[in-house]
Amino acid sequence: MGIIAWIIFGALAGWIASMLAGTNEEQGAIGNIIVGILGALLGGFVFNLLGGAGITGFNLWSMFVAIMGALILLFVVKTFRHSN
Repeated sequence: MGIIAWIIFGALAGWIASMLAGTNEEQGAIGNIIVGILGALLGGFVFNLLGGAGITGFNLWSMFVAIMGALILLFVVKTFRHSN
């Protein structure tokens, strides 16, 4: 995927994950994009470790993997942020 596709993909995955995690009010569009892209990387890594396919392109499976990774990332960030 090209850089524009990654940005759009990251924005969608980050926005959906932030809505599910309840952090949408705390982060803006740039935060959603960053969380989505990092979540896609994390989700792809985790799914590959578990023996599944990671990010395979701009499709529903890859969106699911990216959202799961973004949710993991948001959970970790929320845990460290609230422990201080």
